[in-house]
Amino acid sequence: MTTSLDRSSASAPEPRSDAGSRFPVDFLWGVATSAYQIEGAAFEDGRTASIWDTFSRVPGAVFGGDNGDVACDHYHRMPEDVDLIAGLGVDSYRFSLSWPRIQPGGRGAVNQRGIAFYDRLVDRLLERGVLPWVTLYHWDLPQELEDAGGWPARDTAHRFADFAEIAMNRLGDRVRWWTTLNEPWCSAVLGYDTGRHAPGRQDFGDSMAAVHHLLLGHGLATQRLREAAPEPIQVGITLNTAHALPATDTDADRAAARRADGFGTRIYTDPLVLGSYPTDVVDELSARGVHLPVQHGDLSVIAQPLDFLGVNYYTSHYFSGTAEDDSAVEATADGVALTRLVPQGYPVTAMDWEITPFGLTGMLTRLGADYPGIPLYVTENGAAFDDQPDQDGEVQDAERTAYFAEHIEAVAAARDAGADVRGYFAWSLLDNFEWSYGYDKRFGIVHVDYETQKRTVKQSGRWFRDNIRRSRQG
Repeated sequence: MTTSLDRSSASAPEPRSDAGSRFPVDFLWGVATSAYQIEGAAFEDGRTASIWDTFSRVPGAVFGGDNGDVACDHYHRMPEDVDLIAGLGVDSYRFSLSWPRIQPGGRGAVNQRGIAFYDRLVDRLLERGVLPWVTLYHWDLPQELEDAGGWPARDTAHRFADFAEIAMNRLGDRVRWWTTLNEPWCSAVLGYDTGRHAPGRQDFGDSMAAVHHLLLGHGLATQRLREAAPEPIQVGITLNTAHALPATDTDADRAAARRADGFGTRIYTDPLVLGSYPTDVVDELSARGVHLPVQHGDLSVIAQPLDFLGVNYYTSHYFSGTAEDDSAVEATADGVALTRLVPQGYPVTAMDWEITPFGLTGMLTRLGADYPGIPLYVTENGAAFDDQPDQDGEVQDAERTAYFAEHIEAVAAARDAGADVRGYFAWSLLDNFEWSYGYDKRFGIVHVDYETQKRTVKQSGRWFRDNIRRSRQG
């Protein structure tokens, strides 16, 4: 493997602030990936199709007709990738398990060849002094379970609990950190309402049923994990909480922001922590003729005590509750309320997401205040930019480096304000398959040449390594 990690870090710019030195020496630093985005080997060693294998073959669903059949070929290059991770000096590596690789079809026997890959991965990480942080579900639902109804069907939550127990039985002697779900909002809304993600369905009622069954699956899986764990473990969930702000200080805009917050954050955090869905969200759903499929005892199952809450943050959104004459701005008018996104003119990433580090401070302090006593970890934070190697083979991604510096400073500010933030994971370790964007968007701190699979640590990766070193100096 060829990387640029061993090059002098003198070429990497200094951070805009000395954020690294503002963290305690036991603050957890990591990098993150997900199975479908990097592993490849889509149909090797007994793995069967996930909803993303199916969706990516729908004409027009994914940019360029791309798919994850090869991705970053991590399945075959895992040992050298772990060496790369260790060379970045991180404490932990957050990765997900491929459900259809471990349990083809989503039910029944374990695929021993599939789960053996994660055995080797965990062992390699521990050999290199890197803490494995497992995410059970990062969107790759076995296609057979989707055919049986998917997340809108209650049975999927129970099948997920079975999968969690399988993973614990095999890996629990070495893995202490477990995340049940990654961003259930994306699974439910993008997968079943807007259709922008797999499985590509467009039914609001199904989307809200999926919300409840994802959360139920989390609760059931948490119970199984703790029952089967041979040693004490840490169990949590990762949310892409919506940092929703009013575009102006008017009643209409404040109401629009609260509505966006209700459907983007509180519909998840309230049942997880408080054991109930927010009343305003339930009332609006009722007005639309939609009812969450809550059965007796569900909410107590969902509200299993959290050892931590993972927060994925990329940007903030400003909302208006008033219409504009032109309809170019995204809006939803559903007979109940109007919620319109209003760009603020901040610099944007290649995803056209505004760069708003202050929003990360606000979200972390808000979660700490509204749901006290739960340790917080930033489990994803990063940015896509159109960077490529220069003539010397270096990737000088100054914009991404600045993004990390600003957002790590924002985490430090949240800690200063009293938020119990204990770790930060950069997204992503590698450039990879970026869902419906295919290979068009690059988030990695390591550049991947998809033709040769050559890895090159970017300027941002070297800066991130050096920032970790500074934090450990106290």
